[in-house]
Amino acid sequence: MEVAPLTPSGAVADVPPYVLALEDKVSTYLPAEQVARIRRAFIVGAEAHEGQTRKSGEPYITHPVAVATILADLGLDAETIIAAILHDTLEDTRLERAELEGEFGTTVAELVDGVTKLDKMRFTSRAEADAESFRKMLLAMARDLRVILIKLSDRLHNMRTLGAKDAESRRRIARETLEIYAPIAQRLGMNKFKAELQDLGFRAMYPDRHRVISERIRAALGNRREAMARIETALEGRLAADHIPGRAISRIKSPWSIYSKMRNEHKSFAQLMDVYGFRVVTDSAMHCYQALGAVHGLYKPVDSRFKDFIAIPKANGYQSLHTVLLGPFGAPIEIQIRTAEMDSVAERGVAAHWAYKTGSSSSNSAQARAREWLSALADSQANTPSAAEFLENVKIDLFPDEVYLFTPRGEIFSLPRHATALDFAYAVHTDVGDHAVAARVDKKLVPLRTKLISGQQVEIITAPSAVPNPAWLESVVTGKARTAIRQYLKHLQHEDAVDFGHRMLDRALDARGTSLDAIPATTLQRYLDEAKLKRLEELLADIALGNRMPDQVATQLVAALGGGRAPVVADAGPAEKIRITGAERGVLTFGNCCHPLPGDDIVGYLSSGKGIVVHRVECPNMVEFRKSPERCVAIEWDRDVSGDYRAQLRIEVLNRPGVLATVAAAIAAAESNIENVEYIERDTSAATLLFAIEVRSRTHLAEVMRRVRRTGVVSGVYRHPL
Repeated sequence: MEVAPLTPSGAVADVPPYVLALEDKVSTYLPAEQVARIRRAFIVGAEAHEGQTRKSGEPYITHPVAVATILADLGLDAETIIAAILHDTLEDTRLERAELEGEFGTTVAELVDGVTKLDKMRFTSRAEADAESFRKMLLAMARDLRVILIKLSDRLHNMRTLGAKDAESRRRIARETLEIYAPIAQRLGMNKFKAELQDLGFRAMYPDRHRVISERIRAALGNRREAMARIETALEGRLAADHIPGRAISRIKSPWSIYSKMRNEHKSFAQLMDVYGFRVVTDSAMHCYQALGAVHGLYKPVDSRFKDFIAIPKANGYQSLHTVLLGPFGAPIEIQIRTAEMDSVAERGVAAHWAYKTGSSSSNSAQARAREWLSALADSQANTPSAAEFLENVKIDLFPDEVYLFTPRGEIFSLPRHATALDFAYAVHTDVGDHAVAARVDKKLVPLRTKLISGQQVEIITAPSAVPNPAWLESVVTGKARTAIRQYLKHLQHEDAVDFGHRMLDRALDARGTSLDAIPATTLQRYLDEAKLKRLEELLADIALGNRMPDQVATQLVAALGGGRAPVVADAGPAEKIRITGAERGVLTFGNCCHPLPGDDIVGYLSSGKGIVVHRVECPNMVEFRKSPERCVAIEWDRDVSGDYRAQLRIEVLNRPGVLATVAAAIAAAESNIENVEYIERDTSAATLLFAIEVRSRTHLAEVMRRVRRTGVVSGVYRHPL
């Protein structure tokens, strides 16, 4: 796309007032040549978006300039302002990346590309497209924090002008804002952005609730304005009396924060006493602690409501002292005490005192912590093939970090609410998590699923033989732990599939008078190339998962070996059965139609994508399965089998009080766990119950049935199905 060159003077006719206002802002901290580049970006953007309008009817270019103005208020550099003006050009116009790069440099082109969605790609659903776009944006953020600053400013302006959208779009965008973008702003310490995004999202999502709560806040403020002024005066008077420099500022809580508190604590508006709070801003950390003593001398502190985020900053770099005092009117007063520097970082987070270079000494703690978080996200996504799963993990990690924990060496870790000892183990290191067996919390031994509380000291006990298991996924809340456990289980499943596929193919080749080792590497490679497989392991895993039939693969390999059609193999008698332990993860599943147990005569049926489904030989469905003999696999139980297996018992009982408890006690006495109970038939004198239980083997099941028969309240006990 051709764009008119800039005139020598840098002027252009009819520059809109909103562009001049932007230039006035940036000229207060940028040199004239950079302001000229920003003017040039407007000219390029205006021509690229020419003829395009927003839903409100305004020229489209007004939106990117408004986004750039939000960033100029934060004092961002010229590249960020230029990228903001051009952030929709790659997505919505004919302007190419190469043109952007040639005109404004590689940095601007990368920033614009990082914000751009993946609309050119084909996805099966909107959710998948949104997840993949989000993954791309997170990776761009990991390379350059300015990407998310542009995206948040873009979202903020879109939320400010959401009224032009239809109701369904408003709700969808509002939900996404509340679930993802406001939490990201909070995670980056940008509380001012977070508060406005939450308020606008709340108003669009629940307009009636927003209106009612806003009206109640205004009414409460009217009643308490005099009280707030008195408290503010008293606070400043006490600071002055103790010679502590500082000022007190009253603040009203937002409708969203009040609504969230009402919902989380199940309280009405009238029950919420603390709809307003105060902030004390002083000049040094030492004076913060002195101010804390002063306000505690003025009003009595509420027990257990003090938090020191100066000594232990939040994960997003936020620092402040929080205390709750019992005010002069009997209502609790929340007070935050911080320095002016801390206040700036609390409001603007990563955008405070902007210094982009990672090594810069002026880079604030919020920026350093944000880069650590984004680096961890980049590592996580590398191990998470599904964009939707990655987005789910990120959403989990965006919950407010409220649990602060210590290692025995005094290191501090921050984790989301409801985090467990297992989450802590993975936060320390993936290897620690993978080999964890228990934990010591405040020197007491506890299980890994134990939920942790702020201030606890946690020590993880490991063992070289310990490995993750699927049940761990129910005990973790952090994305890092979830990703690491899933990755380990997938690796194990692949290993088991390769091993099992090898045994199945060897068995099929043995029936044809050869083996996998006897097939030349060149023949095998030619077969893999034709099958479009990169490695032998892929072929073996495919066989175990039922995607390829072992007999068919064996026939093709023997044919390739002989240079022609494979000879028809005469029946050489029954082949050796493949032994199973039941622990072949991801390869074996057990049929719900017959619930096979160790000790049963069994047969395997290859089901595409599922692997081998194990059935009892007498399973009613085997008649149908034997119509596809190529899918049937000769298997048997190994001598060494462990673990619990599901079984069902059909129990006919006398219908009288207490009979269910009697039967359940007999089952428990036989060391079996009951999963489910349901009535199949019932009348005045008798009933038939179906118990789903866990047993170790066919022998164990027989022992359970013997104990149930001895209760004297049953007329029949049968394995189900018969």
